[in-house]
Amino acid sequence: MQVFRHIPAQQQLPCALAIGNFDGMHLGHQHLLAQLSAWASTQHLISAVMTFEPHPRELFTPANAPARLCSLREKLEYFAELGVDRVYICRFSHDFAKLSATVFMQKILREALNAQAVFVGEDFRFGAMREGSSQDFLVEKFDLVSLPPVKLADVRVSSTAVRMALAKGDLETANLLLGRAYSISGKVVHGAKRGRQLGFPTANVHMRHERPALTGVYAVKLDGLNAVANLGVRPTIAGVKKLSLEVHVLDFDGDLYGKHVHVRFLYKIRDEMKFDGLDALKTQIALDVREARDFFCEQNQ
Repeated sequence: MQVFRHIPAQQQLPCALAIGNFDGMHLGHQHLLAQLSAWASTQHLISAVMTFEPHPRELFTPANAPARLCSLREKLEYFAELGVDRVYICRFSHDFAKLSATVFMQKILREALNAQAVFVGEDFRFGAMREGSSQDFLVEKFDLVSLPPVKLADVRVSSTAVRMALAKGDLETANLLLGRAYSISGKVVHGAKRGRQLGFPTANVHMRHERPALTGVYAVKLDGLNAVANLGVRPTIAGVKKLSLEVHVLDFDGDLYGKHVHVRFLYKIRDEMKFDGLDALKTQIALDVREARDFFCEQNQ
């Protein structure tokens, strides 16, 4: 898969192009990209995706921007898994936001990317002040595939629905909407070694965003290994308010430093809470580990 971190100056080979934020890569996104790949194959076109970085709301209303479901790297991994040939990462800026719908279609989609077909959700809006709609693609004589929302049990599959489920700790619903277990990936970095001092060494997974879609203590899989994860600000540790993802791998004595790992969230144990000292915290961690072990035992039955 080719990744372009800018809009190419020279016209590309003709493509079928899907456009969107694709945050979380839920079942609706997967369905759209499956249709894209099928069309591109039958029409002998390159399958391509245009996505935006940062999320437009992170630019305009950062304080009210939605929690990120996945980082850019995770998004690219999902595109590769789904067989996309090219990805164009469009740097979303104030200047880009001022482009009219007509300029966006003519200068970027047609002249730069050579898009022959455009794939979007039926509520897709674009251009300055969101002036453009999917019907404008037909006016400009693009082949248009505008897909209705995917629904599960009358619930619309959307990034918002996934965020709401994760915020409530409802992993079952979130994972149904995603079609897989929700996950966070990142590089294991050195921390303060407090987990080791408490008898529960942890892998500290670097977080790229300070506003996660979920917090708390969970039974997780770290690259297939049974583990317990705490995602939050560690309120019991004085002076520590930085968001962290700490993962204690059960029955493991290896070295994970420097590795890029994937943490899959399977079962919520509890919310993050503040304890009266490290002894109380250590006692609770032991209970968390026991509950995680019970969960994995039940899963294996």
